[in-house]
Amino acid sequence: MSFVYKTKTVGIMGIRRRHFLLSLLGTGACGVLGTSYIRFFEPGWFEVNYEKLNPHIFQSKTPLKILHLSDFHASHVVPYRLIEKAIDTGLTQSPDFICITGDFISAKIDNPDEYKRILSKLSDFAPTFACIGNHDGGRWAVNAGGYKDRSAIENLLTGSRIHVLFNQKEILDVKDQKIEIVGLGDFWARDLFPEKVMSAKRKENRPVLVLSHNPDSKEQLMDYDWDVMLCGHTHGGQLKIPFTGTTPFAPVRDHRFVEGLHIWENRHLHITRGVGNLHGIRFNCRPQVSVLTASEKMDTTLKEASI
Repeated sequence: MSFVYKTKTVGIMGIRRRHFLLSLLGTGACGVLGTSYIRFFEPGWFEVNYEKLNPHIFQSKTPLKILHLSDFHASHVVPYRLIEKAIDTGLTQSPDFICITGDFISAKIDNPDEYKRILSKLSDFAPTFACIGNHDGGRWAVNAGGYKDRSAIENLLTGSRIHVLFNQKEILDVKDQKIEIVGLGDFWARDLFPEKVMSAKRKENRPVLVLSHNPDSKEQLMDYDWDVMLCGHTHGGQLKIPFTGTTPFAPVRDHRFVEGLHIWENRHLHITRGVGNLHGIRFNCRPQVSVLTASEKMDTTLKEASI
């Protein structure tokens, strides 16, 4: 009897052990799959996002299309091929002009000639304008292992024939419409000086489009006259909590404005989730290529586009 008892006991323990090991392996497999998804799949799974601006802002007789890109964050975790993929995807939308809202790098530029080749695809296709982000050089960047000033990024962009606007503005004439494009310095770098380039009441009857990397800068622009502000910086939160949609890691004070198109103080505020990332991860927050249109009608087939 003792032998039978021992046999049964060993059998039960063996079943428990197998269940435990299978559960452990299942948990480990889920962990590996989850980590692989966050690190190797979602960061390269671009979404093409479409937003419709108030058509009364832009008075062009034909539809106007703006490609908004941001936060390339070229680095060892965001290779140039990923940035080029995003650019090629955006150019398939045939934009009338292109705006990039900062953070071209995470720390330093590697192989600037290759980066220029890729960025030049934008300026070869349409007029391209850019502002500077907190990683692109200056007081904030140097403390994070980046450049002490903006010269490296400005040389990169001008070498790519991209209009760099640092508390400056240009007038773009596109589709019989003159648009004032203002590019501001970075909010975190304490380089944001709207008083140098903006006014409380516009002098000309033309729309004012502002490029400002960080959406938290909006409060400093409260008393100025503008119509649309394009921003990046947030990465959409980069890690978004499922079901709740909360973005605890978004690097902004005002978590109402982490991604998408919003109305703020009777003006448009658009924040794109951006192309790259920090630390090589994204979860529930795919990288984004954003297209803004000022048309009364939009081709519904575009809304389905996603890669």
